[in-house]
Amino acid sequence: MGALVKWNESGLPTFSRMFDDFFKTEFPVWSHNNFAAEGTTLPAVNIKETDKEFDLELAAPGMKKDDFKVGVEDDVLTISAEKEVSKEEKEDQYSRKEFSYTSFMRRFNLPDTVESDKVSAKYRDGVLYITLPKKPEAQPKPAKTIKIS
Repeated sequence: MGALVKWNESGLPTFSRMFDDFFKTEFPVWSHNNFAAEGTTLPAVNIKETDKEFDLELAAPGMKKDDFKVGVEDDVLTISAEKEVSKEEKEDQYSRKEFSYTSFMRRFNLPDTVESDKVSAKYRDGVLYITLPKKPEAQPKPAKTIKIS
């Protein structure tokens, strides 16, 4: 049992970490090396499973849909974003220029039950929604009533 689990102060695994562990997240929830821009954190991901699909919700307010890249390769879902903002003010004898840069990357190993070629994504009201449909054979079958003769 060599699993590394992030624990909260109560001594229990955090709820979001349990979902991350289910999807075998490759990277820790908090990171500042190569995966999240300095001074930022990785956005939290909510994962909901239904009979037909997995639904992911990633909170990323202030971004646009063009800031994101979502892809699947070798059954690994990669969600990344980059956003750069610069602001310049000039008044009388001074000028001020401010820069802001935000980036992150999250990766999830997909279960064998996901149809990776049918993954879809949309961005609305500060939330990125990703739908991972399940293969037909992974979906529950209706109960079959057998007629007794």
